[in-house]
This record gives sequence, C-alpha cells and structure tokens, in this order.
Amino acid sequence: MYLTMNTKNLKYIPHILAVSICLLIPRIMTAGTAVTDTVSTDADGEPARWEFTLEDVIVLAQSKSLPALVARYSFISSYWQFRSYKAQFLPSLNLGADLGQYNRSIVALQDAQTGETHYVQNDNMNNSLQLSIDQNIPFTGGTVSLNTYLNRFDQFSPYGDMAYNSNPVNIAYYQPIFQYNRLKWEKKTEPKRYEMSKRVYLEDMEEIAVTATTYFFNVLRAQKSLEMTRSRYESTQQLYAIAQERFGIGTYTKDELLQMELQLLNADIAVASAEVELRQSMLSLRSYLGLTDDTEITLITPTHHSDITIDEEDAVTRSLQNTSFSLNNEINLIEAEAAIAQAKADRGFSATLTAQFGLTQTGSDFVSSYRNPIDQEIVGLSLSVPIVDWGLGKGKVQMAKTEQEIILTQVEQEIMERRQDIYIRVIQFNAQAKQCDVSQKADGIATERFELALQRFRNGSISILDINTAQNERDEASAQYIEELANYWNYYYSLRKDTLYDYIYGKDLDAEFDKLIDE
Repeated sequence: MYLTMNTKNLKYIPHILAVSICLLIPRIMTAGTAVTDTVSTDADGEPARWEFTLEDVIVLAQSKSLPALVARYSFISSYWQFRSYKAQFLPSLNLGADLGQYNRSIVALQDAQTGETHYVQNDNMNNSLQLSIDQNIPFTGGTVSLNTYLNRFDQFSPYGDMAYNSNPVNIAYYQPIFQYNRLKWEKKTEPKRYEMSKRVYLEDMEEIAVTATTYFFNVLRAQKSLEMTRSRYESTQQLYAIAQERFGIGTYTKDELLQMELQLLNADIAVASAEVELRQSMLSLRSYLGLTDDTEITLITPTHHSDITIDEEDAVTRSLQNTSFSLNNEINLIEAEAAIAQAKADRGFSATLTAQFGLTQTGSDFVSSYRNPIDQEIVGLSLSVPIVDWGLGKGKVQMAKTEQEIILTQVEQEIMERRQDIYIRVIQFNAQAKQCDVSQKADGIATERFELALQRFRNGSISILDINTAQNERDEASAQYIEELANYWNYYYSLRKDTLYDYIYGKDLDAEFDKLIDE
C-alpha cells in the first residue's frame, strides 16, 4: 500500500533484508545436460551462491521433484504389468499335491444282488503328487500340458490294504471352440499399452518442465521486481537529496519537497514488499524441487530463439505419431472390437475339446506301479447350444457395436480438436518470438531514456513528474519483457509435451527406460 499526501508524521520504514532460500546441491547430470554451478564464496567462508538457468531448474525438477518420482513409479508399474502379460506365453512349471487326506467315517454299502444296505466303518488316507509343464497357445486359445502323476491310497479298515496309481507321462490338450480368445486380443493391446506408458512418462516429464518453468518465472519476476524497486529507491534517494539542496536555496517549494519525500517512503515500502514476494516465490520453487537447504540462489534470465519457426502441419503430424494420444485411441478401438467378438462368442454355439494321451499303471508298491505301464486315452467334447434366449445375446452384440460407433465418433472428434489446439499454440509460439524481440528492445530504450531523464533532472531541466514517468516506463518495460519470455517458454515446453519433439536440437524426445527400471 502506498502513502498519500494526506498522511502525516510518517516514520522512516526500514529495509527488510532479502533472503533467497535454496538448497546447495551437487552438479546434476541428466539427459546430457549439466546444471550450471557458478559458485562464489568469500574469505570468511560465507555460504555459496548458485546461479541457475531455466534449463538447470527443469533438469533438477525432472530428477528430484515428487511428480518425477510418481511418473517413474507409474512407468515401472506398467513395465511389470507388461512382463506379467508376456509370462503367459512362456511354459510354466507347476507342482500340485494333496497330502495327508485322512478319512475315518461310517459309510453305507449296498449289496448289488439283494439290495440290502450295510453301514461299515471306513478308515483310509489318500496322498497324491503331480508335476506339470503347461503352455498357452495364443493363436487358438488352447492349452497343452505335459505332466506326471503319482497317487498312494492306504485303506486301514475294515481291512488293511495299500495301492499305488501312477501316470509316468501324460499329454493333455484343452481347446475352446467358438469361444472368446482373450490371449489373442491381449496380444494386440498389451504391447501398445506398454509403448503408451513410455510416451506417458515422457509427457509427464514435459509437464514437469512446464510447471518448473512457471515456478522459475514466478521467482524471476520477483527477483527482477526487487532489483527494480531497489534501483528506484536508490535513485529516489539521490533525487531527494537534490530536492533538499534546491529547497535550501529557494528553487523548490515545500510541497515539491514533501512530494519527493513521500516517493522515497513509498519506494522503501516497495522494496520491503518485493523482498517478501521473492521469499514466498522462492519457497514455492524450492518446495516443488524438493530442496530443503537454505543456500542462496540467483536465476539467470533466459534468452529466446528468434530463429525457430515451427510448421503447423509438422507439429500436428508429430503430435499424432509421437505421443500417447494416438496409441490410446488405437487401444480403445481394439478393445471395442474385442467386446463385439466376446458378445458374439457368448451368444452362440460353443464347445470345448479335451484330449489326453499317456501311460498308467497300478501296483501294491512304488516300484510295481511303474512297471510295464499301459497306455490310456481320454477324448471328450463338451457342447453348449442356446436354444431360446429371448434376444439376450443379440442385444449384447448390438450394444457392443453401438459402443464401437460411439468410440469411433469420439476418436474423430478428439483428433479434430487436437489438430485445432496444436495449430493455435504453434501460431502463438511463432508470434511470441517477435513479441520478445520488441519487448527486449523496448526494455533497452526505456532504461536508456530513464538514465537520460535522471541526468536532466539533476541539471534541473525537467520536473518530478517527468522523471517519475520515465521511471515507471522503465519498470513496466522490464516487467513486460519478463512476461513475454515466460509466455515464450511456456508455449515452447507445452508444444514439446504435445509433440515429444525438441525443436531446439531437432530430435525426438526419449529416455533411458532400462535405467529407470534398474535403479
């Protein structure tokens, strides 16, 4: 809040010391980019001062911030999901056992000739062991199994006996017919889903870059504001001293002197306010980057690239080819097609073919149960034929087809909106470079004009109003240039996120995914 001419008996407001808070961090090397480590210390061992560029802050955010950790763990989760999917196509070794199945009870036995029922005491124990190798067949949806089996049965009462039953080798095949083949459709979607998780990770990193850019320029605005308010305070001090001298010789009125004193007090308040604003914005940046130390840092004003012009069609093409957008649409369309296939399979004729071939033998001891085994064959076909379902199956198929049409329409609409959005932001970015050029030139002119106005005021050739106008124009031009730079880099990193392409270095964005998994 600024003082007015009606305020009386004001006391001089002291400066609030500016404290910029940040963590002293080591040199960070990420994606081929090193953090600038401009450090200065004095002979008394004062804390180091670090100078960070915009790129430094982005690299740090992409490696240390909480959103970066979340993105990494999300990708790792997708990786293990893909590994689990691939494991379905590899042979699995399985061991099954029923041990200590003890049964002591009274059971009913019926005489086959007389029909009489007698209750006798039963006392037995059953143990079995099975080892199998199972293999899924994605093309047909069937399963083939190679297994070996051994069973021991001990009868304790009403008479004692022991028997072994073995299947030294047995080959079985289980084949659904006219049924929904889950593995076939997963083979189409899961590789795309894993590839999409890679692109989502890259997009998350670029979203972090956009957010870090916002925090960076918030601090840079506050930093520049503090510089300008301090400069204004220092120049106002000089002007006030001149005004006092002129008042002493009678060339300045009391009203003009009080006006200059009021400006000095307001300039002092502005410095204190700017220091607080810088502290708050620095704390927000430090919190986002996950920093906890208090080492002082200074942000370096970035430059813009006037020579970079992005082609609209090229940006749209890269957006549709490189990002997760197209893959997500492809997966949705495949899943809609799979839903139709499942609805059709569930409504009609289905069958299951089971075939087994192997060797078997029984014996009173372990060795005899494996001696001279005989062959065994089991073949069976199970059928399911709906006779009347009152249109239930047909309705489910039509629902699935309708859902597919909805998804097709949504995909077309999303592609159209995506193209329009990319076009608009490319136009904004291309125009923003000129805005930065103009603002940079205006900043230089306004600074030079203020220096000339200051000199003329000292010579007594212009009034307080003129010097104030020049000073305000200088401050506004400086703030406007920072604002145009912030817009430029926000447009740039937003386009990088939506195209996964680095237009400065001319290459697609990528990451060391194997390293992410191993860390």
